[in-house]
Amino acid sequence: MSKVVVVHETGGTEVLKVEDWDIGAPKAGEVKIRQTAIGLNFIDTYQRSGLYPVPRPFVAGNEAAGVVTAVGEGVSELREGDRVAYQGTVGAYAEERIIAANRVVPIPDGVDDETAAAALLKGLTAYYLLFKTWPVAEGETILWHAAAGGTGMIGTQWAKALGATVIATAGGAEKVASAQRFCDHVIDYKAEDFAPRVKALTGGRGVDVVYDGVGKATFDASLDCLRPCGLMVSFGNASGVVAIPDLGVLARKGSLYVTRPTGAHYFAERSALLEGAEALFGAIASGAIKVEISQRFALEEAAKAHSALESRGTTGSVILKP
Repeated sequence: MSKVVVVHETGGTEVLKVEDWDIGAPKAGEVKIRQTAIGLNFIDTYQRSGLYPVPRPFVAGNEAAGVVTAVGEGVSELREGDRVAYQGTVGAYAEERIIAANRVVPIPDGVDDETAAAALLKGLTAYYLLFKTWPVAEGETILWHAAAGGTGMIGTQWAKALGATVIATAGGAEKVASAQRFCDHVIDYKAEDFAPRVKALTGGRGVDVVYDGVGKATFDASLDCLRPCGLMVSFGNASGVVAIPDLGVLARKGSLYVTRPTGAHYFAERSALLEGAEALFGAIASGAIKVEISQRFALEEAAKAHSALESRGTTGSVILKP
């Protein structure tokens, strides 16, 4: 039996129920994993609340690391004892789980399980944002919202390594101080309007691209931060879902572009998943990206962890421990 955290009905943190499930054995093309660390992400809260529909009941969570304990028929790339990680596949809040082998990536020597679990989903998000959605070039200027969060910390460090000037926002003095270690300029959005400050920092030009995982609270003002023909990348909804009732606003503010990407499309092919994971783990191993785990919760404390994340009470990455 494996202890799991299940969602039978969507809603608040109270719907996260700890149960014992018989996981069984892997079928053809699958592997069984004994999990050692589980990543906490905003998408977990969106699925729990029903914002992102998932067939119920389901085991919550989308990211973890662990050790392969059994392989199904036809699996040749993995074997028992391999250290592996995965992201973007529901069912992570568990002591053990079964998953399609083609969604799993090997963890290289030099990267520990906790780091892999804390970084893979967030790091692959940063990878597609910085290398695919808008390939950041040396000398460009970007704006990254929520820079003290897990994705923000990875993304801003990676952008700096690429030679970009990084302007960021964070909420409150503590988070600003945390983000300042990796960014050129950090604006406390709780203390001042960030759009005028961004324009001042760029000499009135604006930034080339905005990376925004916050959503509703920052979207409109972010458009005012862009240079003409710049790109607004809205990749999350931490403060609510974004809507654009009048597309003409993009023309009026400078013939702007807007995109709403998701990793499910960027990493649909295994080759793309392996490419991104190799780049991420390489950047971690080289020291270009330092993954900071700010809090650890027991698996049974998943509801408490969700509350901390949704209240914006966390910095860096947070993990659950089976």
